[in-house]
Amino acid sequence: MLKIDNVQKTFFAGTVNERVALAKIDLELHAGEFITVIGSNGAGKSTLLNMVSGKLRPDTGSVLIDGKDVTKLADYQRAKFIGRVFQDPMAGSAPQLSIEQNMSIAYERGKRRGLGWGVSGKKRELFREELKSLELGLENRLKAKVGLLSGGQRQALSLLMATFSEPKILLLDEHTAALDPQRAALVSRLTGEIVARHKLTTLMVTHNMQQALDLGTRLIMMHEGRIILDLDSTQKAAMTVPDLLHEFEKIKGGLDDRTLLQ
Repeated sequence: MLKIDNVQKTFFAGTVNERVALAKIDLELHAGEFITVIGSNGAGKSTLLNMVSGKLRPDTGSVLIDGKDVTKLADYQRAKFIGRVFQDPMAGSAPQLSIEQNMSIAYERGKRRGLGWGVSGKKRELFREELKSLELGLENRLKAKVGLLSGGQRQALSLLMATFSEPKILLLDEHTAALDPQRAALVSRLTGEIVARHKLTTLMVTHNMQQALDLGTRLIMMHEGRIILDLDSTQKAAMTVPDLLHEFEKIKGGLDDRTLLQ
């Protein structure tokens, strides 16, 4: 479903500030696979997501979605294939519009548009049913402005809207990091339920190692623009947070030693 083939990205090339963000990355996600991505700051996690979304283009390599080469397509051209939830609860929705208006915009993403009612009675019923799954009472607040919702409510709504059209790829960029622990746990649980219900192919970046172990069917660890660890569901299930930290230090130490020997 998603194939990242030999992707390289260097920022400020040829200057003293040159930094390799992605170093010939190869990654393939099969349909319905849910990969969690962990790594230290500057490891290349968000750059990887931006490469898939089209916000950034690789220096070399290619990105394929469902067999289609989208490497040269801009982010707005890829929007019909991709749903995305950002770290900031304020992103991904229009605060001055109502819940139903935001949902209507998300519902029409990637479709041909003509003249007609923005929110019909049929759509309103559909929105209510979808909102009930969040168990936040938002189905009774369709006319409320999104800007009046709490951070957790807004992020849960953004998650629902991103998956509304059942995108081919769902990108989650630290989408619980800005929430308090209770709301983060809620959004994390909803993420697992929604991804499983729609069988979405998902790539999720997180700094929370426990969340990375609890969610998804596969886990990858990045360091200095490279994938240094790739665990399948069985291997991941046997891991703990201390195990991951130990693996990181062991692999990082080996990489540092090789660098010194070059």
